[in-house]
Amino acid sequence: QVQLVESGGGLVQTGGSLRLSCTTSGRTFKRYGMGWFSQAPGKEREFVAAINWSGGITYYADSVKGRFTVSIDDAKNTVYLQMNSLKVEDTAVYYCAATAGYLRNLAEYSYWGQGTQVTVSS
Repeated sequence: QVQLVESGGGLVQTGGSLRLSCTTSGRTFKRYGMGWFSQAPGKEREFVAAINWSGGITYYADSVKGRFTVSIDDAKNTVYLQMNSLKVEDTAVYYCAATAGYLRNLAEYSYWGQGTQVTVSS
């Protein structure tokens, strides 16, 4: 059974940091790209960041460039999203996902985690 399990969300004040983790199991994702997406209440799910499994290619949404960093620990089959300088507008449920296609295209992601809530207070 393929599983992507996110953790690390929580409540943090503006300017604070969180590190989200996404642990994969059930199959190898070494030929896949891994993405992070966010969905705020009443809004569509949107791209945040993505990385290919080798770690050589990364993409970021303009809104998080310079603040968020995506990385992979191959030995732990885990993808991370380090979130620094958090803003109130970063508040959302964050999802981890895997794709064999284009890293920036939400529609091409086949496997999804259940999401983890990030709340940034002012």
